[in-house]
Amino acid sequence: MTEYSPTAPASLWRAAWDRPILLLALTALIWAGHSVVGRLAVGQIAPMTLTCGRWALALGPILFAARGTLKRDIEILRPHWLYVTAMGALGFTAFNALFYIAAHHTGALNMSIIQGAVPALVLIGTRAIFGVRVTALQVLGTCATMLGVTAIAAQGDWSRLAALAFNYGDVLMLVACLLYSGYTVGLRARPAVSAFGFLAAMAFAALVTSIPLFILEVARGEFIWPTATGWALLAYAAIGPAFLSQVLYMRGVQLIGPGRAGVFVNLVPLFGALMAVLLLGEKLAAYHVLALALVVGGIAVAQRAPPAEN
Repeated sequence: MTEYSPTAPASLWRAAWDRPILLLALTALIWAGHSVVGRLAVGQIAPMTLTCGRWALALGPILFAARGTLKRDIEILRPHWLYVTAMGALGFTAFNALFYIAAHHTGALNMSIIQGAVPALVLIGTRAIFGVRVTALQVLGTCATMLGVTAIAAQGDWSRLAALAFNYGDVLMLVACLLYSGYTVGLRARPAVSAFGFLAAMAFAALVTSIPLFILEVARGEFIWPTATGWALLAYAAIGPAFLSQVLYMRGVQLIGPGRAGVFVNLVPLFGALMAVLLLGEKLAAYHVLALALVVGGIAVAQRAPPAEN
C-alpha cells in the first residue's frame, strides 16, 4: 500500500495541470451544468442579477488566488486595458447576459447542443485573424458540428431554414456562442501574465460592464429578489463557470492552442443532454440524437488532426 504523503494532493494537481484533455473535459462538464443552472434560474433569480452577481461573488476568490502575482500582472496589463475590457465585456458579460435570457425561451438541451458551434467559429476566427492553417480533418469535424447545430436551430424541421423560423432563445444562444468564440480567439493574444492575474482583470471588467445591465433591469421593473434556489444557483455560477472553469479553459488553450481547445466545447452537448434529461426531465427528440451524434463526432474527427497552429 502506498504511504500517504502530505504533498500528494499538490502532486496530483500539478500532474492534472499539464493534461489538457482532462482540464478541458472538466471545463465542459462545468459548462454543461451551467446550462441546467440557466433553466433552473428562471423565476428564481433575474438574468442580469445573475450576470452581475456571479462576478461580484467570484471576484473575491479570484483575487485571492491571484494575490501572489497580481501586482506584477496589473503593471503588465495596464497598457492593454482596452483589450482586457473587451475580453471581459464580450466573453464574460455579454455571453452570460444572452445565455441567461436565452434560458427563458429555450431548453437546457438546446442550449447545451448549440454551444457546439463554438469550435467551428474558433477555427474560422483563428484562420481569418492569425492565418492558422486548418487541416482537412478539422474542416470535416467542423462541418459535422455545424450540421448538428443547424439541426437544433431547425428543430428537426428543415423547412424552418428556408423560412428562418428559429426559436428566439436558440438565436440568442448562437449570438452568445459567436461572442465567446471571439473571446477564445482573443486568448491567443493574452499578455505574459499568470492565468489567475488575467482572470482577475477580466472578472473586474465583467463586473463593471455588467452593472449597467443590472441597473437597467431594476429600472424596467424586472428585478426579483433571489429565492433560496436562486442564491444556490448564483453560488454555482460564481464558483464553477465564473472561476474554476475559466482557469481550466485558459490553461487548456495555453497547452494546445485555441483551435483544438475549442473543439472540446463539443463535450458540453453530450454532458448537457444527459443532465437536461436526467435532472430536468426534458424530452430527447430524434433531432437531438442526430445533433449529438454530429457534434460529438466532430470532436473525435478534429482531434485526430495533427497540430496545425504554427
